[in-house]
Amino acid sequence: MKLDILAFGAHPDDVELGCGGTIAKEVAFGKKIGIVDLTRGELGTRGTAEIRDKESEAAAKILGVQFRENLNMRDGFFINDEAHQLKVIQMIRKYQPEIVLCNAVDDRHIDHGKGVN
Repeated sequence: MKLDILAFGAHPDDVELGCGGTIAKEVAFGKKIGIVDLTRGELGTRGTAEIRDKESEAAAKILGVQFRENLNMRDGFFINDEAHQLKVIQMIRKYQPEIVLCNAVDDRHIDHGKGVN
């Protein structure tokens, strides 16, 4: 499936917090958009990975994206190495987006910049 926009987040809710408004606007304009979460956010202090799964599924429906996938990398422990890069590359090749959105390189959360450095 060819996408207009593919948004990556280190954790469930990163995409919503970082560019949810942009996604909602672009979906309203008819753009095809997908979301890929790198982790399930299992180290988070509020809630569980299972709760985050349900929340991210509900958020995807509300935003109207084509799909949402999770790469199941280990929250807090994934690194920017070949194995992890290949998972991200696979998603980009699979969906061939015109635009890729992701976490900011410089952010107070250590995981956020890992996926883009």
